[in-house]
Amino acid sequence: MSSPDLDFVTPGEYLALERKAAFRSEYIAGHIFAMSGASHRHNLIAGNVFGLLWTQMRGRGCQAYTNDMRVKVSPTGMYTYPGIVGVCEEPRFEDAHADTLLNPQVIVEVLSESTEAYDRGEKFAHYRRLDSLREYVLVAQDKIHVEHYAREGEQWILSEISDANGILHLGSIDCHIGLAAIYEKVEFVAS
Repeated sequence: MSSPDLDFVTPGEYLALERKAAFRSEYIAGHIFAMSGASHRHNLIAGNVFGLLWTQMRGRGCQAYTNDMRVKVSPTGMYTYPGIVGVCEEPRFEDAHADTLLNPQVIVEVLSESTEAYDRGEKFAHYRRLDSLREYVLVAQDKIHVEHYAREGEQWILSEISDANGILHLGSIDCHIGLAAIYEKVEFVAS
């Protein structure tokens, strides 16, 4: 995440600017943060996850969205663009533009060096305030490793998978994703 624009912006001003902008930005506490581009590996992983979810959701009334679907965390006022979003309930949008989802059930973020701390910390703290959110998934791009946070009551339970033969089960949207498929065509740099 980049440095914020120093001027305070209202949510309405942000949305008006964002809907005309050539590049995506997030909004937190009255400030706009430009988003950076993603690497080749990041795009492969995100595309694989989206494709796997989309395929399993076909014909079930569920929907998967890629990183162009803005999500509003209503309790905190944050607007953000998760890597992948899944919802099996009727999607609710902020307004008639239908470009700002209010009720994600699953959010998947592909970690990068520049966003990992933010995705694990402040961003997840905002996401946890969403009543609809049931699962939060962090996918490493430098090795085979997935962290899966599942809400159980008021607690978030962490499970990790580092085995290429492992399966990620997203119970809230009834999807099973093999790690080998998540990392298909991804080449890792030997260290």
